[in-house]
Amino acid sequence: MKISMKNWVKSGSPWIWLNAGAVTISVVMVLGLIGLIAVRGLAHFWPADLHQALVTDRSGQQQMILGEQVQVTQITADQLRNAGYQVDEDIQLLERQLFKIGNRDLYGFDFRWALTRELENIEYPRHATVLERREWGNYYGYLIGIKEDGRLIAEQPLGENILWDEAQKRIQRAVGIYWEIYNLERREIGQVNYQLEQLRLAERRHELRGTDTPENLAELAEERAYWNDQYAEMEARLAELYGQFSRDALVMMSADGQRSVIGLHHVVRGFQPNDMNVFQKMGHYFAKLWEFVSEDPREANTEGGIFPAIFGTVMMVLIMSVIVTPFGVMAAIYLREYAKQGLLTRTIRIAVNNLAGVPSIVYGVFGLGFFVYFVGGNLDQLFFPEALPSPTFGTPGLMWASLTLALLTLPVVIVATEEGLSRIPRSVREGSLALGATKAETLWRVVLPMASPAMMTGVILAVARAAGEVAPLMLVGVVKLAPNLPVDGNFPFLHLDRQFMHLGFHIYDVGFQSPNVEAARPLVYATALMLVLVIAVLNLTAIAIRNRLREKYRALDM
Repeated sequence: MKISMKNWVKSGSPWIWLNAGAVTISVVMVLGLIGLIAVRGLAHFWPADLHQALVTDRSGQQQMILGEQVQVTQITADQLRNAGYQVDEDIQLLERQLFKIGNRDLYGFDFRWALTRELENIEYPRHATVLERREWGNYYGYLIGIKEDGRLIAEQPLGENILWDEAQKRIQRAVGIYWEIYNLERREIGQVNYQLEQLRLAERRHELRGTDTPENLAELAEERAYWNDQYAEMEARLAELYGQFSRDALVMMSADGQRSVIGLHHVVRGFQPNDMNVFQKMGHYFAKLWEFVSEDPREANTEGGIFPAIFGTVMMVLIMSVIVTPFGVMAAIYLREYAKQGLLTRTIRIAVNNLAGVPSIVYGVFGLGFFVYFVGGNLDQLFFPEALPSPTFGTPGLMWASLTLALLTLPVVIVATEEGLSRIPRSVREGSLALGATKAETLWRVVLPMASPAMMTGVILAVARAAGEVAPLMLVGVVKLAPNLPVDGNFPFLHLDRQFMHLGFHIYDVGFQSPNVEAARPLVYATALMLVLVIAVLNLTAIAIRNRLREKYRALDM
């Protein structure tokens, strides 16, 4: 028995099983983490039923509340006694519930804890209404009337629902006008403002160059007059839309009897979750999910979507990849193919390996000092003097963030590429040279194609690290809210000088800087899931390219 066990150990089978077990545990943990993030994040978009209950607090005061049950937890009796509650000595634990009651403009807060024993007359009113607002969060209550131009045109008794269809039509009308205003302000008026700013810079440029002749200035004045006329027409159209936008309002009543008039220009959507069937709830769920991935954030990033952050993350990673790949490959080629293998080369390799361990915030400080202030400031002096003292490239932006992350991930690409070059047999190089090819031709036509899968491995590792970085980006380009995307219809279309939003920083901002922690928590999970998905898509794309290259040049490997 001892001999067979000894032979089994010598065969290496235990290590195979240990490795398989370790891999299995790692995969289960990763999938469990992603599952936890997905459940807690995606459940936020489901229209939860509204609870109405009478709450009696410790002072004996009663209040009717209406809201979503968010969480059920246990609390010790000692904690309650310390808070001033009267609790019997034989009780150790009590159940409490967290409700999202909204109506922040009425109560000053969105969430309320209540002990289960404090809740009475719990019911689920069929016509309880949720209004998602652009400001002040959700409103929970009952529709009792409709106003138009400040006049009450229809009303209904509390508990009836005869006005709901009309209210929905007016909400849809207001939402349509909102998007007209959005497109007019952000696109058409934005285009006019951009052209007027370019004319101002052109006039300043003429002054600096001494070419501000009457002819040049008259040409600019003529063009400015044209754009001013366009702006005046758009302003008139905008004023008309705003007049239509603020026409309608809903008269609402909260569960505790407070009346509110809510203008529909503040409302994103309205729904009655207790009166919705499964299919209606699914339609609402996917509409909210689409809003999350396609629209701009609102309410201090705790509501709305994260599209600018998704776009900024993908754009920065793509630009970083385009920058880091050629520099990393060229450095690896020089170290492996051309540099004399001596003390200096070994020192350079050690330095490259050590760079991979430098804290990322150090790269951010370097990027801010060198790229932003030194390089960007000099570029402004040379190419954009007419815009000074307002900086163009002398301020954090997309280009400097991409360059900083390219510098951060450069050692990864160098090491991976050099490893790939070292695995190519010497006989392949000698065979190419024997057939009359030069060293450069051998490198370009034989060696690099065979090493391309290793290069892509380096890019994959670089993308995985860069997409999740936050600390350096806070210094060199990322902001809480970027009003304009780095890409638009104005020349040069890709604006590398603009600041941008990033999913990693968005998670930090919502999770740790939000004034409303409870409201922000589900969005932290949802945004984290989106970041994981973005990184996975980028990596899978790079892996597919690598596998295709590996299959293409497999014959050369043999």
